[in-house]
Amino acid sequence: MDFVADDLFDGRKIRALTIVDNFSRQCGTIHVGQSLKGEDVVAVMQRLHQQLGVVPERIQVDNGSEFISKALDRWAYDQHVTLDFSRPGKPTDNPYIESFNGSFRDECLNVHWFLSLTDAQEKIEHWRQDYNGFRPHSSLQNLTPDEVVAAATTVELQNA
Repeated sequence: MDFVADDLFDGRKIRALTIVDNFSRQCGTIHVGQSLKGEDVVAVMQRLHQQLGVVPERIQVDNGSEFISKALDRWAYDQHVTLDFSRPGKPTDNPYIESFNGSFRDECLNVHWFLSLTDAQEKIEHWRQDYNGFRPHSSLQNLTPDEVVAAATTVELQNA
C-alpha cells in the first residue's frame, strides 16, 4: 500500500491510499481524502477486513508517517500482520504498488479534472473498477485481476 498526492481544480490537495494485492494485482481500494493519517489507514484496513473476511499476512509499505504510526502498528500486531518496510529511498522494494501508482497517475489522475473531493472519489472508484475488471495483465496470463481472484477462489472451494 502507498499514497499518491494530487490536487482538486482549485488547488486544494488530496491524497489517495492505494492498496494492491501482489498476487492478483487486484486493487482492493483507493481511499481518497484531504488529510489522511495512520488512523485512516487502520479504518480502511478494518473495512477491507470486514468486506473480505481476511487480513493479509504481510503488507509492504514505505516509511511514511502514516505507516510508522502507533495506530497502524497496533492494528498489525492485533491482526498478526507483518509490516514489511522498504529501505529508505528504495521504491523498488515495493515494485507492484509503484507500477500500479504509475498507471493510476497516468490513466486517471493526469486525465481527470476533479471538481470536489466527492467528484474525485467517484472518478477514481470508476477507474479502480475498470482496472480490476476489464484490463488484462500480461503478468497474469492476460487475465484481469478480478478473473485471477475468481479462479483462485474456485480452486480453494474445490480443494475444501
